[in-house]
Formats: sequence, C-alpha cells, structure tokens
Amino acid sequence: MRPVSVWQWSPWGLLLCLLCSSCLGSPSPSTDPEKRAGSQGLRFRLAGFPRKPYEGRVEIQRAGEWGTICDDDFTLQAAHVLCRELGFTEATGWTHSAKYGPGTGRIWLDNLSCSGTEQSVTECASRGWGNSDCTHDEDAGVICKDQRLPGFSDSNVIEVEHHLQVEEVRIRPAVGWGRRPLPVTEGLVEVRLPDGWSQVCDKGWSAHNSHVVCGMLGFPSEKRVNAAFYRLLAQRQQHSFGLHGVACMGTEAHLSLCSLEFYRANDTARCPGGGPAVVSCVPGPLYAASSGQKKQQQSKPQGEARVRLKSGAHPGEGRVEVLKASTWGTVCDRKWDLHAASVVCRELGFGSAREALSGARMGQDVSKRYECANFGEQGITVGCWDLYRHDIDCQWIDITDVKPGNYILQIVINPNFEVAESDFTNNAMKCNCKYDGHRIWVHNCHIGDAFSEEANRRFERYPGQTSNQII
Repeated sequence: MRPVSVWQWSPWGLLLCLLCSSCLGSPSPSTDPEKRAGSQGLRFRLAGFPRKPYEGRVEIQRAGEWGTICDDDFTLQAAHVLCRELGFTEATGWTHSAKYGPGTGRIWLDNLSCSGTEQSVTECASRGWGNSDCTHDEDAGVICKDQRLPGFSDSNVIEVEHHLQVEEVRIRPAVGWGRRPLPVTEGLVEVRLPDGWSQVCDKGWSAHNSHVVCGMLGFPSEKRVNAAFYRLLAQRQQHSFGLHGVACMGTEAHLSLCSLEFYRANDTARCPGGGPAVVSCVPGPLYAASSGQKKQQQSKPQGEARVRLKSGAHPGEGRVEVLKASTWGTVCDRKWDLHAASVVCRELGFGSAREALSGARMGQDVSKRYECANFGEQGITVGCWDLYRHDIDCQWIDITDVKPGNYILQIVINPNFEVAESDFTNNAMKCNCKYDGHRIWVHNCHIGDAFSEEANRRFERYPGQTSNQII
C-alpha cells in the first residue's frame, strides 16, 4: 500500500454510501386526510407473523377482494407511500420474499414504482391492477415508523383481527438462574404472551420441536435431556402454561410456524399429567458455552469446508459459496427461501436463518460490475473492483497485501481543488484504523477542524505517518 494518498480517491464512493440514508429519507408530501382522495375505494392492512403492529405484509382490498403486492422493483419510496396509507408517518424499511408469510388471493400490484411523494399508491406506476407474474412467495412487506399521522382517520384502514402469536422464545435454566454461563443452552422453553412469560406443556413434545426452538435461538442442533430429573423438579415448582399441542416438522425457522394451541383464559386444568417442555441445545463453534466445549470441538478433526459465507459485515451473514471440483461457486437464488437458508446456516454451525436474501444483496463473485484503474494521484490500486450492485455507487479499497497492524486512514475529496467550493476545510477525514488480518476497526474519525489542534497533533505524532502505519 502507498502512504496516505492511497486513500484519496475512494471518498466519493464512501460518502455517497453515507449520504444515501438521507437521500432515501421520507419525503414530505401533504398528509392532510382531506387531500388523500386518490385511495378512495381501497382498504389497507398489515398481516402475517411474527410481526409488530407497525410492520407486516401489505394487503390491499380492491373491489371487495384482498390481495398483496409483489416485491419486484419495490423500494423504500413505495414503502413510504404505503405506510402513509396505513396511517403512519413514514417507513423505516421494507421486506421481500414473503418475510411475514405468503398471502392468499390476488397479487394486486407488481413492479410498483413510487417517487415517495405520492399522496396515494394509485399515483405510483405499476403493471396495472391484477397484472402480475409473481407468486405469493414474493409478497412485499413494510416496516413503518411507530408514529401515527396527526388527524389521520382510520376509516380507510382495516386492521387484521388480533390473534395470539409466538413472537419471543427463550430458554430459562431450571436451577441456578443468574449463575449459569452464557449462552444458556438447556432449560425450560418459555414464550412471551401478553400476560408475560409462560411455559409450554410437554405432552406430545418431540425432537422436531426441540430442533426448531434451538435453531431459532442460534444453535445448530439439539440433544437429549434428563427427562426424569426435570419431571421430578417440576413437581416441586409452580408453572404457568400458555401453550400446548406443539407439533413441528423440524424444518420451520420459527416456533410460530408450527402447529400449536394456546390455552384459553377459562382453562382451569392446564397440562394435566404433563410438565414444562425442556430443551438442550448444542452450540456451534462460535458460541461454545464453555472453554471445555471449545477445546473438545477444536480437538475434533475438521475436514475441508465445502460451504462458506463471503462479503458479510457480521458473522453468520454473507453470499453463499460452495466448493465443487476444487472451485468455489455461488448458488442461484431461484426458490431460495428460509428453509434452504436454514440448512446452510446449520451446516455452518449457526441456528435457523432469520432472512433469505436474494438479488445478490451481498454482492456477486470474479463477475465484475465496475473496474478500477490507477489514475496516478487518485490512489485506486490496480486490479481493485466493486462487489456491490450496479445501482450503488461505492468502491472497495484493495488491502490484500496490507499486514495486520495499526494505521491511519485518511480520505480526501477534491485534493487538487479542481472543483470550486466555498469551503475546502471539510474535505479531509482522518481516522485511527486497526487491522487484525480479518476485520478492520475505524475509530476517532474527524473531518476538517472538528478536533482541536491538540487532538490533531496526537495524530501527527505517530512516527509511522509517512508510511501510513503507526509504530
């Protein structure tokens, strides 16, 4: 790598990425209910599970028939319009691939294109009402800001009838609560209901059920428990049962997707002859519960990995790649869903998948979108290229040959003052940077004169300034 100038051309991409959040912010159209006549004759609701009251699958009633919206070409701007139709101020996100479950009936809209300023979804472009080539596996959802529009009338919004849902699940140790190491891998299965945490009746409880519970909590597999011990312990404790009749197939990504029944308020005899369901989960390599488990796992012979995740920002996410004939390749996203993603996650030592991403959301592979070249002082390393989608203007900085250590990251915009500006003092950003060979931490960043002279001198004091490395 070069000295500081190596970093100088990249800020355009970096700053454009940072500015995108403000570019995609909620527009400010008129929110006066009297002016929103374009949606007359339509009704809107949020459906699906698990979800919160301000998120879900978007459903529209037209001509007396409820239907959904396909996620093709769906954007945050469209989500803003729909959230306002539902009486919320704006959207904070949107979902694809039927995250809240597939709907039924018609798919009313496809290739929906909104600018975000429309007063009604009828003003947005689309293929036309009822004209779609999608399936309900592509139903779109929205996540609205939990803030209602002032003076909004609910006459145009039909809320789905509220049903009990299993949204949160935990494992509570039967003994020694607070003294057990984290993560908790064995204990009573508890679900959060409106009245608080409740236990699950173990009558009919199966290994498939345990597999689903462990998976949704981040564990790849389950093991047998000492049923006699927990049955004896249950006789000495009081329990509050809220769920029974759980019957999972073992492939579900969430307990709420299994067949189950809630106890009614007037049920006086709950779980007769049974006890609380108990699971014991096996942690993956990254979440071994104790050093003994870590040593045991490390001592096992490990074959060559045949599945890996690339380009993810956090452990457990990334582009799926498989090894075949000594060559790494990718997986087509056709029919890619939570079931398939969960198989990959468990194979890698994680639990069930939380989301199955499609459309090369984690970048594409040696299939390049942008090419970079060395333009002298611009500082782009020869051979670097972009892994992002074509509609995101960002650049990677090639650090292939950089050794682990502490560095200074400096980014300069318009270094040669070729573009006229009213103020050039905020064109440079400087950060402390640490690289461990796998990840990079950037801290103490400031732009221009944001820090005092004394703080700036602390940066300049490093003897490795000329070589970009801190000694």
